[in-house]
Amino acid sequence: MRYLHYAGGHMLLADMTCKAVLRYSRALAMAGQSDVITVPVITDGGSQASAHLLIGPASEFFSTPVEHASDEPFDKEVIEHLERETRRLQPSRPVWGEEMLDIPDINFDYDLEVER
Repeated sequence: MRYLHYAGGHMLLADMTCKAVLRYSRALAMAGQSDVITVPVITDGGSQASAHLLIGPASEFFSTPVEHASDEPFDKEVIEHLERETRRLQPSRPVWGEEMLDIPDINFDYDLEVER
C-alpha cells in the first residue's frame, strides 16, 4: 500500500495502482492533456471505496509507502486501463524496469494493445 499525496491531502492505494497513476499522470503532462480517472482506495475508516482524480499537466503527486498495511484494493481493470492510456500517449516510452523499483512491475499475461 502507498499513500498518494495530492492537493494537500493523501489517499491510500495499492502499490501497482499508484505506479500506474504516476505513469499515466506523467504521460498526460508530457502530452499537455488531462483526464478524470477513478481508482480503488482504502478510506480512513478502513473500507474500500473509489476516488476520482483530475490529473494533467499541473498535477503534483508523490507517493510514500505504508508500513503494516492491510490487503490492497487490487483492480486489474483499472490498472490495465491506465497502462493502455499511458501507452496510447507514449508509444515509445522509457523502460519501466528502471524506475520505482520498490514497487513490483506491472506485468499481465497479454500485451496491452493501444485502442485507437
